[in-house]
Amino acid sequence: MTRLGLGTAPLGGLFEAVTDEEAHRVIEAAWQAGIRFFDTAPLYGFGLSEARLGAVLGTKPRGEFVLSTKVGRLLRAGAPAEPGQAWKGTPPLNPAFDFSYDAVMRSVEESLSRLGMDHVDMLLIHDPDQHYDQALTGAYRALDRLRTEGTVKAVGAGMNQWEMLSRFAREADFDCFLLAGRYTLLDRSGARELLPLCLERGIAVVAGGVFNSGILADPGPNATYNYQPAPPELVDRAQRIRTMCERHAVDIKAAALQFPLRHPAIASVLTGPRSVGELEENVHLFQTSIPDDLWAELGP
Repeated sequence: MTRLGLGTAPLGGLFEAVTDEEAHRVIEAAWQAGIRFFDTAPLYGFGLSEARLGAVLGTKPRGEFVLSTKVGRLLRAGAPAEPGQAWKGTPPLNPAFDFSYDAVMRSVEESLSRLGMDHVDMLLIHDPDQHYDQALTGAYRALDRLRTEGTVKAVGAGMNQWEMLSRFAREADFDCFLLAGRYTLLDRSGARELLPLCLERGIAVVAGGVFNSGILADPGPNATYNYQPAPPELVDRAQRIRTMCERHAVDIKAAALQFPLRHPAIASVLTGPRSVGELEENVHLFQTSIPDDLWAELGP
């Protein structure tokens, strides 16, 4: 599992449509750049991300990459559309929340079909915020069976909050978590309880959302945080971080992308480009040398 991974929500048409050809080029460019960890989900483009990822990875040696997908939403033509739909250019399907044992087993079968794979390496319970009990008694039980049978190598959960992940860590045998937006230069809340707990329990953590949906990429007056207009106080904090970076001649985006890996609980960081140019920029940022003095000024 490489320290830099490819997150594929944008390649499923998050906020704007992406063609099959452009998505395939991004995935191939990631492979050529040495990335070998790829994360997807049925939700991402209502199956588009999985299908596009599988089309490219199907041409690569299966033992040379780590593939992660998720469970918790079944894609169905008759399901009601989610409010505030953010996916563009998708097939005529809608996601239906279902964290039951049977639904998870169906979800995995459908994901493998879209991916064109006979197994995935990591399987994550996807954003079970309002469904904790069913996620633990249904989804986790299914994942544990699939892990025992060898269909998946590692099971976990992916969320935009750390509190429920901490509960999961204490109450079940998870291998990995995807923590989005809660351990960044701007929001370090995941470090208070979750990350030490994961170190104690041997749970690997993947950091996603390292730009906090945009504010750490461009902390201007129109910046977004958690996909909403950023509050002025957060914009001020992000601008102060950018000023620190500028004093050391470092792009704030480079610091944001590399920061999570300074914590020993973090195994990998996801980058989510929608074009080859963005992918190449992120790889360059990830490889940028950052002086220890800046890290000391930014703090743990």
